[in-house]
Amino acid sequence: MNDRDPAAPVGAPLFLLSFRQRDELAAITANAGWRVVGARRADGVARRFLASGAAIALVDARGALDEGLAATRELGAVTSANGAALLVLVSRGDIGRLGDFLSAGASHFLTSPMRETELAHALRFAERHVARVGGWERRETRAAEPLGWRWDPALRSLQLTPALANLLNLPVTTNPRACLRQLDGDDVALARAAFRRLTDSAPSTAFAHELKGVGRVVEHLQYDSRTRRLHALVEPLGLTPDAGAAVREALLDARDAAGAGRWIARRLNEGKRVSLLLIALDRFETVNDAHGRSTGDSLLNAVGRRVDEAARAQLGKAAIVARMGGPEFLIAATDTGPAALESARAALVDMLSRPFLTGNGVISLSARIVQADSAAGEGASELLRRISEKLVDGGEQDVQPLDQLAADIRGAIDRDEIAILFQPQVAVSTGRIAGAEALARWNHPQRGEVGAETLFAAAARADMGAALSEHVQARALAIAAAWPTALKELRLSINVTAEDVGRPGFADRLLGRIDASGFPRSRLTIEITEGSIMEELGEAARLLAELRTAGCRVAIDDFGTGYSSLAYLKALPLDYLKIDKKLSQDIAGSARDRVVVRGVIDMARSLGLTVIAEGVETEEQLELLAKEGCQYVQGFLFAEPLDVAALLRRVEG
Repeated sequence: MNDRDPAAPVGAPLFLLSFRQRDELAAITANAGWRVVGARRADGVARRFLASGAAIALVDARGALDEGLAATRELGAVTSANGAALLVLVSRGDIGRLGDFLSAGASHFLTSPMRETELAHALRFAERHVARVGGWERRETRAAEPLGWRWDPALRSLQLTPALANLLNLPVTTNPRACLRQLDGDDVALARAAFRRLTDSAPSTAFAHELKGVGRVVEHLQYDSRTRRLHALVEPLGLTPDAGAAVREALLDARDAAGAGRWIARRLNEGKRVSLLLIALDRFETVNDAHGRSTGDSLLNAVGRRVDEAARAQLGKAAIVARMGGPEFLIAATDTGPAALESARAALVDMLSRPFLTGNGVISLSARIVQADSAAGEGASELLRRISEKLVDGGEQDVQPLDQLAADIRGAIDRDEIAILFQPQVAVSTGRIAGAEALARWNHPQRGEVGAETLFAAAARADMGAALSEHVQARALAIAAAWPTALKELRLSINVTAEDVGRPGFADRLLGRIDASGFPRSRLTIEITEGSIMEELGEAARLLAELRTAGCRVAIDDFGTGYSSLAYLKALPLDYLKIDKKLSQDIAGSARDRVVVRGVIDMARSLGLTVIAEGVETEEQLELLAKEGCQYVQGFLFAEPLDVAALLRRVEG
């Protein structure tokens, strides 16, 4: 069946980068009406995209997640600056990394396995995005003087474009042997193999070779099964680059021990104060022994991503992250205050406390974190030696294995160590607090405050996730039912988990819990995350409809982090859409970021949903969200999670 997309301009260029399945994807997209410029390697990907004349780049990261993410970073700046679209394709098992691709510059995503029509429609959405942004110009310089040829078997005619004919010093109409003589023996074999790969079901392929006067080129071949003609576009890759210069430029802020030392030395020479956080994973060799070195390497990469995320979130561009060798990571920052460093340390503790998923199951880690600030006249090597000695000399684990926390869960519930705080939700138009989300915090007697994610991860490890969820819901409802008069008009939002939704009788038990508390159903919002409804969309829709019929309201939480958000909006009975904090904060980034958030808000409002943005931290974010039509916001710009007394002061103030 031909799934040619009638909305796609016939022959419109599409830039395709696929590390594993280029030819298969090229065949699908060619059948949908696109003229494919394909690549298997990411070398010079931004330049090659611009040279293709395409308004859409498709990056297939299946089976090559890190390579795909690196290519997305390089392409993101180019597509954003030129009003183009960047569609990434990932495996369903990698949906947890979609946030990384969004941060890197992707404007659209699709997950595999998918049908050909789904890919065609995804490209159609990307095309519409380009038209809406209105910044794309298919400038003549991009497609001027193309190098290419066409073979017509009916006429036994080979025609070269004028530019290619001039380059090869051949007539525009020539014979195949004359062209093949331009290639050496090995390249001729590559060409013949590429021709043999072309069939009615696989009409596109490519091969690379040297071309006199140009250097390295890729020939993109496309076979028309109707006319039997063969078209080729010759894409110059240029001469072999100066690898040393390119790498030196890219590694100015290298993320290894030597590069970190150079970075610190430069800052100290500039007279800046440098602060360091050194993180060491304890007994990591046992992970390698138990699970193998491959799993250990994957786990270190995952730790590195979490460390990098904490550094970016708390310290911004003032910091770098370096892998120091073995299971040690360094965060180095300049002119950073103690409050920011403490926030970064707390974020690290929280993030590293969460379990890590590997091919061999779930692994929990323990770690120590030490801090040091540069002293007057101290060099980089002295500072690094001092913090390493501090690590050797010092201290208890900052990050405890999840098993230790799991063992304390039952006692935490019995001793009422699980506190309930309320984060205000503020109306954008009036600045008035209209509601509050109930959030759990564990006041651990040894470790101090433990965030909700770590808390619920520990409960899941102890097989007490349902018990903890019910305890938190009941406590939040009981506290809110006893709110003083000044808070009686506020809405309350409580969270439900995937385990809650999957248990038989979920809706009946929750409604019974609500009624037992005395809190009115009409002022209650049930927040459910995308991850909680992934597996059984139909059953989730039935349960949420039951809650709405009973008088509650329903919100989809953390929108923008899942892989089938559009399906959720279409299928589920919802009242509110809560934009994930990453999207809310991205709105102050590039024009492309704003387009993404604008699209989410427009889509939600067109469906009659009220939009709440989470994680709002700056006036700029608030102003931009207001301009795009967001109705409610919550985040540290207004208040951190508060106890009842503090919430009352905010409302009355």
